[in-house]
Amino acid sequence: VQLQASGGGLAQAGGSLRLSCTASGRTFSAEAMGWFREPPGKGRDSVAVIDSNSSYTYYADSVKGRFTITRDNAENAVYLHMNNLKPEDTAVYFCAGQAMGSWKYWGRGTLVTVSS
Repeated sequence: VQLQASGGGLAQAGGSLRLSCTASGRTFSAEAMGWFREPPGKGRDSVAVIDSNSSYTYYADSVKGRFTITRDNAENAVYLHMNNLKPEDTAVYFCAGQAMGSWKYWGRGTLVTVSS
């Protein structure tokens, strides 16, 4: 099973980026998927989570109103639309998929750098 994240890069404060994560080797259509991030020198925190049929989403307080998580089960993919980026959003972003209620599958991460 592989989760391949892409779309990271350098953005200016106030700008936008869209992260994509495509899964292979297993379908996640019946499982929650999410995005997590690790700022430089800090631990990994949850950013956004979406349930299997997109009826429920969770966002960390720090990104509410700025980030949107979506998924396309036909493509076995999850996306993170990031708007009004701030320097504190600088981090390595990881996508993840659940199995039996646990975050079992992780992508390698994609770096997002936001300059002020």
